Amino acid sequence: MKRKAIEIKKSDIFAHWVNIDYLPRWGVLLLDLLIVLISFIISFHIGESIVGYDMSTKLPVWEQAIAVVVTQCIFFWIFHTYAGILRYSTFIDTMKAALSVGSTGMILIIINQIIKVAIHNQNAPFLTSVLLIYIFVGVTLLFGWRVTIKTIFEYVSHQSHNVKKVLIYGTKSAGLSIAKMLQSNMESKYKPVGFIADKNDNSNHNLLGMNIYKLNEDLIEKMKEKGISCVIVSPIKMKEINPIKDLSIFINNGIQILTTPYFTDYSENDGETNIKEVIGRIESIKVEDLLERPVIDIDTENVEAILKNHIVMVTGAAGSIGSEIVRQVAKHKPQMIILVEMAESPLHDLTVDLRRKYTELQFVPVIADVRNAHMMEEIFEEFHPHVVFHAAAYKHVPLMEDFPTQAILANVLGTKNVADCAIKYKAERFVMVSTDKAVNPTNVMGASKRIAEIYVQSLFLDAQKTNKNCTKFITTRFGNVLGSNGSVVPFFKKQIAEGGPVTVTHPDIIRYFMTIPEASCLVLEAATLGDGGEIFCFDMGQPVRIADLAENMIRLAGLIPGKDIKITYTGLRPGEKLYEELLNQKETTIPTKNKKILMAKVREYDFNIVSVDIQNLIEEAQKGKIFPTVQMMKQIVPEYKSKNSIYEKLD
Repeated sequence: MKRKAIEIKKSDIFAHWVNIDYLPRWGVLLLDLLIVLISFIISFHIGESIVGYDMSTKLPVWEQAIAVVVTQCIFFWIFHTYAGILRYSTFIDTMKAALSVGSTGMILIIINQIIKVAIHNQNAPFLTSVLLIYIFVGVTLLFGWRVTIKTIFEYVSHQSHNVKKVLIYGTKSAGLSIAKMLQSNMESKYKPVGFIADKNDNSNHNLLGMNIYKLNEDLIEKMKEKGISCVIVSPIKMKEINPIKDLSIFINNGIQILTTPYFTDYSENDGETNIKEVIGRIESIKVEDLLERPVIDIDTENVEAILKNHIVMVTGAAGSIGSEIVRQVAKHKPQMIILVEMAESPLHDLTVDLRRKYTELQFVPVIADVRNAHMMEEIFEEFHPHVVFHAAAYKHVPLMEDFPTQAILANVLGTKNVADCAIKYKAERFVMVSTDKAVNPTNVMGASKRIAEIYVQSLFLDAQKTNKNCTKFITTRFGNVLGSNGSVVPFFKKQIAEGGPVTVTHPDIIRYFMTIPEASCLVLEAATLGDGGEIFCFDMGQPVRIADLAENMIRLAGLIPGKDIKITYTGLRPGEKLYEELLNQKETTIPTKNKKILMAKVREYDFNIVSVDIQNLIEEAQKGKIFPTVQMMKQIVPEYKSKNSIYEKLD
């Protein structure tokens, strides 16, 4: 027990020492002057033993020492050698100390020579050889003093908390900057121990005193032997490489992959706060970095022409897609943004955040339900929006299978109410957010969105007959949006954090994916590309196998699928299909000026017929009649064939 108590006391002392913010400047100065005094005494005795001169012909050693200390103090002040924090000493700090010592020695040598010439006497105050020796000894001791303090603090700090050994991927400026930041911050939980070579680097060299390793299979074994569990990739490096190809060796072996936020090149003059901020934001790479395609970069230059100084309305404004649309719109300086949302708390939080970030813009939060035609009428009558982004919808497939009437009321009636008001109050553009599940739908949610698409398209064609300058109705179809509410990504993250298992419906299920910013940019650009009646969709490359996504997310967390975190298959949910399509078989696509955006050439519908059918559908849904509602949906959308659903018998 006594031994344990002693150990606790020692650790407490270490912890207290580590938590000392810094030694006061006067303390650093006094310690440096003490080092200077010791250095001169050592130099004096070395010079005496080597040269062997008559002490009586010189100033007494204590007077020489005082002269050196006073002169050195002046140069310490000139170079501000005492201003830094010893445990964070950098090369620049060391150079300042060396220059101050060298300047002291040289100025005293010059003064010594002037006195010798002036008095025509060989008995000058100092011996030149002693001063030269002092420069060497002083620089050595001051350097050693700082290195020692820094090493001690680094050791104690690493003992006081868990520190992960990391390799830095890349030997260019960005990689060097990250390594220097980590080395200069003793409180970081990451310790760089080496670099992974860029393709043209020579792996036989060292960098910053650390080894440079080749990126091959042997590297994994070396990392395991040395206890290295992480790799840090700079954000610049992430853009240069193919994450799937170049990082797979780490992902497949349970090595955690981290990255940093963007930062300017590190300088040893950077403030400690900035360094801490960058290091504090080191995090695992995002799953979107592992998409089987490059992130889509959309040109939004033309967006400003339709948004600047205009009144913009966004429904579902506090949702994952709606809120990002609002933020994208805000960048283009509209006159006003009307935020239409049912959920009180998310709307409040969004409004507070927007007003804080965009102080010059006007945001008008409106708690309203798109299913209420009178409320929509009041909003349009008061604000007369020029551009409407309609993102309000129910989108969860299993829930909508259970509540098809609510899917119709939200997705069809809600869209109808907003679209009718857009026509009546002469909005310039109406952009609807749809889904890839509207193509050959197998579930209620997808079918409800397809019916909404049909309504706005037929409404536009009918309105155009009497007014060529009527509201332009534009539809955008999304794949699955990474990180959105209800997405598999946050669901998988939660399951991984809880220790698993990660649940996947089927081992072969695949989906198209895009990020929230990508999806939101598509909405904005579609608003500029469309002349009315179009359906726009992404060329999103190859779909992603959900099981692969789950495995990669587990590996990104530094864990091994099947060992640390199990993956279980639960079976397809009601209405769910193995793959999604972006276009109906009867539709064709044509390119746009943006090669990543395709336009679907869709069938035309008679508005008179569509409006009657949809009105009957809405009335049936309002009565709460589930099977008659679904039956009518299948009549409006003949390609709607239920999968793994109780409504299959209606096909």
